[in-house]
Amino acid sequence: MKYQLYLLYSRYCINIWVVKAKIKELLGQRQKRRITDADRVPSAVLLPVYENEGQYHIVFIRRTDTVKTHKGQISFPGGTREISDGTLLDTAIRESCEEIGLLSEDIEVLGELDDEITTTSNYIVTPFVAMIPWPYSFVINKGEVDEIIKVPVTALLDKDCLKPDTEFLNGKEFESYAYHHKGKVIWGATARILNKFLEIFRQIS
Repeated sequence: MKYQLYLLYSRYCINIWVVKAKIKELLGQRQKRRITDADRVPSAVLLPVYENEGQYHIVFIRRTDTVKTHKGQISFPGGTREISDGTLLDTAIRESCEEIGLLSEDIEVLGELDDEITTTSNYIVTPFVAMIPWPYSFVINKGEVDEIIKVPVTALLDKDCLKPDTEFLNGKEFESYAYHHKGKVIWGATARILNKFLEIFRQIS
């Protein structure tokens, strides 16, 4: 019995390692799109992924109605680069700690996705994909975060989850998309970042 449990645990560890290694490899093979615009504010987010009982999940936050921008929107933990941040990765990790209590030693960064711009504010967003342990004792900053939302990757990959949407940039409308899950809508730069991550995840699932 102990040997069978050991085999199951070994396979579990190997599967996690394989998924992490493949995501890291695929992110490393991409030609990252970097956006440089002196009129926009540099910012960074973390796309946290965890595994639970064979299912992979992504962690989002819903911003409060009292934050300066993106009130009530669903996003990844993150924010504006500060002078004390050595790199944008430092920004993503610091903000994730401040917003949801995610500690740097619990974050395994796998790579970067393309920079995106926000259309309802003036940011350039640099996204970092990371694995985190589970279960995890998050600590919510109630001034910035209304709730933590955990969504299975399989639900996001479902064809009925992705819907057409529109965004406006400089007064012009352009076609976009949004993810709908249990009454919650993920749109804007967050949806565009998520879409690129899911393209990668499809290649390993």
